[in-house]
Amino acid sequence: MNRGPNTRLADLFGLAGWSKGELARLVNRKAAATGHPQLATDTSRVRRWIDMGESPRDPVPRVLAALFTERLGRVVTIEDLGFARPGRAGRRQDGGGGDTPGGLSWAPDRTAAVLTEFTGMDLMLNRRGLMGASGALTAGSAISTALRDWLRTDSAAVPAPRSADAASTDPVGFDRYEAAPIGTQEIEELERSVEVFRAWDASRGGGLQRKAVVGQLNEVGGMLAYRHPDHLRRRLWGVAANLAVLAGWMSHDVGLEPTAQKYFVIAAHAAREGGDLPRAGEALSRAARQMIHLGRPDEALDLMKLARAGSGEEMLPRTRAMLHTIEAWAQAAMGQGQAMRRTLGEAEELFVSGKGPAEQPTWMQSFDEADMHGMQALAYRTLADHDAAAAATAQRHARRALDLRRGGYERSQIFDYLSLASACFIARDPEQADRYARLALAAMGTNSSHRTWDRLREMYRLTGQYAGHARIGDLRAEIEHAMPRRAAAGKERGAAI
Repeated sequence: MNRGPNTRLADLFGLAGWSKGELARLVNRKAAATGHPQLATDTSRVRRWIDMGESPRDPVPRVLAALFTERLGRVVTIEDLGFARPGRAGRRQDGGGGDTPGGLSWAPDRTAAVLTEFTGMDLMLNRRGLMGASGALTAGSAISTALRDWLRTDSAAVPAPRSADAASTDPVGFDRYEAAPIGTQEIEELERSVEVFRAWDASRGGGLQRKAVVGQLNEVGGMLAYRHPDHLRRRLWGVAANLAVLAGWMSHDVGLEPTAQKYFVIAAHAAREGGDLPRAGEALSRAARQMIHLGRPDEALDLMKLARAGSGEEMLPRTRAMLHTIEAWAQAAMGQGQAMRRTLGEAEELFVSGKGPAEQPTWMQSFDEADMHGMQALAYRTLADHDAAAAATAQRHARRALDLRRGGYERSQIFDYLSLASACFIARDPEQADRYARLALAAMGTNSSHRTWDRLREMYRLTGQYAGHARIGDLRAEIEHAMPRRAAAGKERGAAI
């Protein structure tokens, strides 16, 4: 049956620059190399996939996903190609794969397969030295539409994934993790590894350990293909959610923006399947922070509405406070000062009403009083671009955050310095601004976070009006000398803005 053109496949085919005959030959060659020598694709079949919306049989979608991933230098999944997964024929709508736009939501028993496929493709890019050079972020409103009803459904009713399904969707060219039972001790070790990765990220940034986190997440995806007892399954999904958030945050930290967004959505799926709706909401709040960083605060607010609505009644006050600070930052970016102040006031009330860090879930223990002040400083500093009077309040919160910062949170400390320096420039205090800018610059050399350099660029623009000031002139020269060139990783971010 003619379903009409597969617009997703057509768009990717255009980016790849192949002819239809060339793609057919590549499919046959790749399939033969991975144990399917009988496959015989030709030009007319490729034309039917693109122009008539015909869905090829397995393993062709997996072969195509691997080929486009290698060609474009970014992760391309079966959904991205506009194909439904095995056993789900006829679900494609207007060139879309899966159940919703962009493949953002999928059937409950498919999350492990999606997770394993995506991480496998990501590891292939790492292994071959490729970085994402194209792709686009999905709008926050589209994510909200895709996930709203799904996030509210009863996670307890989610069936355990079937190992046969996971095996059938493994990406081409990767060694499949054999599904096998694990016990409490193995899960405890995995949970400890999450804490090690989280501590490294907070201290040194996401660049150096991202591949290790993605590899660990890939193995957990394989473990989830086995039918474990319910109490172990939920803990394993919790590990998957925490690792996916870290993979997303580390990807965002180094400028791999569409890749990061996909991990945040995967994390929300994993948390919900583990029965932890607050964790799912927090994962989506990360996607909202990403949107603000990329200059799309309206999309961030869409995501924050979903994060709050889908987090369930069991969300603790400090978690709600954290979500409020992100919403306030988005409001500040839109120049909505009154709304921002009201939201931050609610955040403060929630924060003081909550229990201490030790009583929080592990993924919230880093949101302490220092982080609360740091987010307030960021919100007021952002508002100061619209209302310079907000700079004084930003300075007060940034100084308090710096006083309270614990060791091991060097990246957050750099952000505090930059918020404070920027607020001082806006408040026409170049001497103090110079002091804090230099402290930030000195700390950035040992950190792999690209986001710190993005914030430094924002601060650098504020130095222009003081270029004649002797110390600021020297500072500008030092920043220009230290600023890294936008590497290939930045191209994925640039394509997404």
